[in-house]
Amino acid sequence: MSTIAAISHESKGAPRAGPQSVRRVLRVLERLAVENEGVSLAELAAVTETPKTSLIGLLQGLTAENCLARDGAGHYRLGPQFLALATRVVFGRELVATLRPVLAELAAATGETAVLAALSGDGKRVTYLDRVESDNPIRYAVRVGEQREMHCTAGGKILLAHFDNEALDRYLANAELRAFTDQTITSRRKLRTELKRTRAEGLARTCDEGVVGASAIAAPVLAPDGSVAAALLIAGPTERMRRAAKDNERSLREAAARCNWNTSTTTGRDRS
Repeated sequence: MSTIAAISHESKGAPRAGPQSVRRVLRVLERLAVENEGVSLAELAAVTETPKTSLIGLLQGLTAENCLARDGAGHYRLGPQFLALATRVVFGRELVATLRPVLAELAAATGETAVLAALSGDGKRVTYLDRVESDNPIRYAVRVGEQREMHCTAGGKILLAHFDNEALDRYLANAELRAFTDQTITSRRKLRTELKRTRAEGLARTCDEGVVGASAIAAPVLAPDGSVAAALLIAGPTERMRRAAKDNERSLREAAARCNWNTSTTTGRDRS
């Protein structure tokens, strides 16, 4: 069966830590997860059965990455990066389960692949949380868990469009804006202009920007506080997407509105 292949991004991984370092990190996280008042270096050294001189470098590295936080008394707690990641995991699972029927309806209504996406843990890429593929023999295919660049994907653009000014400036200052096709936006000025238009319209579009012959449109999925929790998108062959552009946009907006309602219901559920 023919598919429009998803772009494969190969990244250079960081050097692997040895098993001993992994065990130490896990013991530290396990201890801090049940302690709200913070834990001293001496106690963490005892828990991990590691000399303080050996453990301090590991703790400093985790603190530098905001996975841990160290207070004025020298006690360690779980940091904002780790807490944000944990929240994404829990919320992401609920979101996928809640919005799966909407994805299926959107794929059926448009005949294209419907995808739910969110920011990656480091906030630099877009991650595909779930998808319902088109029944068409020629279709757009993605893998759940796959990550893509933000600047050349509809899901990434709709998320970027709702960054605050500081976050967007930081992204543009550090992003590579790699060209995947002749249509990829690689100019920071042009991308900023595109994102401004995207936010005003409420939809993000790509046409041959990440994959030649593939196009997509995306809408935001809103949390109850008005922030963007995820992106809902449909993707398919460019010619087919172009012919059905108005119908696809209408279906996407309607599906996103249902997502917003479902998200409010999920996050507002009584957890007592």
